[in-house]
Amino acid sequence: MAPRPAKLSAQQLERLRHASGRSRLDPARGLFSPNGPVQTVNREAVLLAGGGRALLMQVAHPLVAAGVAHHSNFENEPLARLWRTLDLTLTIIFADAARAIAAVERIEKRHRPVHGTIRQTVGDTPAGASYDANNSELLLWVHATLIDSALSTFERFVRPFAAGEKAAFYEESKLTARLFGVAEEDLPHSIEDFEDYMDEMLDGDTLGFGDDGTRVAGSVMDPPLPPGLRQLAGTGRIFTEGMLPAQLRDKLGYRWDRKRQRNLERAMSFSRSTLPFLPARVRYFPHYLRRAATA
Repeated sequence: MAPRPAKLSAQQLERLRHASGRSRLDPARGLFSPNGPVQTVNREAVLLAGGGRALLMQVAHPLVAAGVAHHSNFENEPLARLWRTLDLTLTIIFADAARAIAAVERIEKRHRPVHGTIRQTVGDTPAGASYDANNSELLLWVHATLIDSALSTFERFVRPFAAGEKAAFYEESKLTARLFGVAEEDLPHSIEDFEDYMDEMLDGDTLGFGDDGTRVAGSVMDPPLPPGLRQLAGTGRIFTEGMLPAQLRDKLGYRWDRKRQRNLERAMSFSRSTLPFLPARVRYFPHYLRRAATA
C-alpha cells in the first residue's frame, strides 16, 4: 500500500490551483490526466536518449551555462545530476499532488543561491550580465528544452504523433511551467507559438557556447567515468549529436555526415519496431509503473 500523501499548506494549495487552473484539488491525486498526453510521452524510458540533447540546449544559453558551471558539481558527476533532475521531474508528472509540490520545492531550494554575473560576452549577452535561476525567461528556456526534446525523442524513437497530440501535450505541459514560476506573459500560448519561440531562439543571437557552456557540454559528451562505462556512455553520443538542432551542433563544431545519419536512423527504426514488444518493466520509467500499480 502506498504511503498517505502529506497534507498541503494553504500556500502550496494555491500554487497548485493556479498552475492547474482547478479550484478544487485532491492532494492524493496526480496533477496530470492518467495516460493523458504528458504521461503517455514521459513514461517512455527511451526518452533518456534525448537527455543529452536537452542539457546541451539548456547550456547554449550563456546565463543558464554560468549558473550550471559555477553553482553545481555538474562537471564531475553529470550523469548523477541528470538522474536527480529526471527523478524529480518524473515525480512531478506521476506522483500525487503533495509529492509533486514537494519535488518542486526541492528544486527551488537548489536554485535559490544560483545567481551572479557572467564573465564573458557570448552572442548578444555581454560580460557582466546578471543571471538568476528563478528568472522567468531562463525558466522558460529550460522548460522549453525539456518539452522540445521530449517531443522530438518520442517522435523519433516511439511513434509519430497523431493529429492534435502535440498541441494537447503542450497545453497540458504548461502546468509545469506555471508551477516553476514561468510568468504567464512569457509562456507561449499555443503549440504554434511555442514552435515559433524555439525557431527564434535557435536562429537568433542569444544562444552560443562560451567557456562555461563549452566546459559543461564537454562533461555531457565525455563524462568522467571508468573506462568500461565511458565507452558504453560514449555510444549515446550519436543520439545527442544527431538530434541536436543543427544551429547548435555547428556552434559546438560537431561533425555530422550521412554515415552517422544512417546509423542514427537505423537505431530509431529499431526502437520503433521493438518497443511495442518489450515488457512494461523494461519499456517504462518506474515512476509510471508505481502510479499505474496504484490506479
